[in-house]
Amino acid sequence: MDLLGVILTIAGLCLFETISSIDNAIINAEVLSTMGEKARRWFLFWGLIFAVFCVRGLLPWLIVWMTSPALGPIGALTATFSSDPAVIAAIEESAPILLIGGGTFLIFLFFHWIFLEEKNYGLIGEQFVASKGVWFFAVVSGILATLVWLALDRDPMMAFGAVMGSTAFFIVHGFRQNAEEQEQKMIGGNLSDISKIFYLEVIDATFSIDGVLGAFAFTLSVPLIILGNGLGAVVVRQITIGNVERIKRYRFLKNGAMYSILFLGLIMVLDSFGVNIPSFISPVITFGVVGFFLIKSIRAMPPKET
Repeated sequence: MDLLGVILTIAGLCLFETISSIDNAIINAEVLSTMGEKARRWFLFWGLIFAVFCVRGLLPWLIVWMTSPALGPIGALTATFSSDPAVIAAIEESAPILLIGGGTFLIFLFFHWIFLEEKNYGLIGEQFVASKGVWFFAVVSGILATLVWLALDRDPMMAFGAVMGSTAFFIVHGFRQNAEEQEQKMIGGNLSDISKIFYLEVIDATFSIDGVLGAFAFTLSVPLIILGNGLGAVVVRQITIGNVERIKRYRFLKNGAMYSILFLGLIMVLDSFGVNIPSFISPVITFGVVGFFLIKSIRAMPPKET
């Protein structure tokens, strides 16, 4: 990858991490408003260190290790810096498993949003789909069955990767539902600031999974993922500090994030089946989709807010 490709990839990762974490920033800001000044400063500094280095740093390494266990923990950590042909071959061999698992997770995430979550309707047909929410489980079950059937002919481990992607989705979804309940308790209850900080870190970890898995649609290079997602995490913290109310005015940003997630999920699944997709496609699509919904959000604002 040349320098321009690296810059485009990092910029795309940063944008995707930022836009997919808007909900996280809003939750953080609402909870932080109920905390003392010292606790807020502690979270904004040490929480950022934890978010960048512990969550967005360790999670990509852990994923590479799990999909390439033969490398071992140290080998997985150093693999992306290595020019050893054997190491490169091991990563390429396990990449389809990672890609189909991550792609399945992201596709499920999109369909859960389009069918079941509250949203501002930004495109024709979204309201109709949302009215048929009962079909969510039928649709994702059909998608999973199709992916497993196609993957079995290519590599049984790819089929297992698709199942693991769906499993990860439902586990993370469960944690998020609990996080929403805890948010209400933190805002309206009498929890200590330490308890609130702990829950915010857990919530941040669950929201970061989308960005980390989606990052593999941009690149398999863990250092680039850490850099791009880390910059995105910094931007999210800045939004948390002072710009949440302004961000809320851009009513279709969430739509942009979710359609980006759909396209990235499709790219990962196609890539896992051997379809050659140029590396610049993922960042270009992300910028294009987010840009479209950003413009749509601006046009939807009352004149005094633009």
